[in-house]
Amino acid sequence: MTDIKDLFIILVSSSLVSNVVLSQFLGLCPFLGVSKKTSTAAGMGTAVIFVITLASAVSGVIYKDVLQRFHIEYLQTIVFILVIAALVQFVEMFLKKAMPALYEALGVYLPLITTNCAVLGVALTNVQKEYGIVTGIVNGFATAVGFTISIVILAGLREKMEHNDFPESFKGMPMVLLTAGLMAIAFCGFSGLL
Repeated sequence: MTDIKDLFIILVSSSLVSNVVLSQFLGLCPFLGVSKKTSTAAGMGTAVIFVITLASAVSGVIYKDVLQRFHIEYLQTIVFILVIAALVQFVEMFLKKAMPALYEALGVYLPLITTNCAVLGVALTNVQKEYGIVTGIVNGFATAVGFTISIVILAGLREKMEHNDFPESFKGMPMVLLTAGLMAIAFCGFSGLL
């Protein structure tokens, strides 16, 4: 049984110290593509929080109760991809019905959560580190919160940079990549927390 201190360390570590986007470089496609407006970035972050947390729980249960029981652990990647695809379809249907404006704003990036390597990376990390189900859920939630923090900060910076004057060679994606790199350097400062 994992105690509260260990869960808190995982929470801080996965969200800030080992940020999935800025230190592991997973999930860059939605990070760069949906970070034009903070409202859209927050919506994407919320969807990612839901999908990663639920995927961590479901994949943890399936791994422990099915794959390990029948000694078919080698199928973990295929099974995790299927679980993630099903969860993203559920989120997509929910957003289409409940929040059509956010559904339209996310556009093509919502189905891309299925292929977001951060989601699969968390499920595989939970297995590699031999986390229990509760610890895996906390790790998944913290990783998704770290993704959301990163994408919202980048979106806020991009909104502010729209009104700035840059040399022509830096306009567009070069400035976004430079900003993301500086954010990654800034997040390295969190490494002294643990």
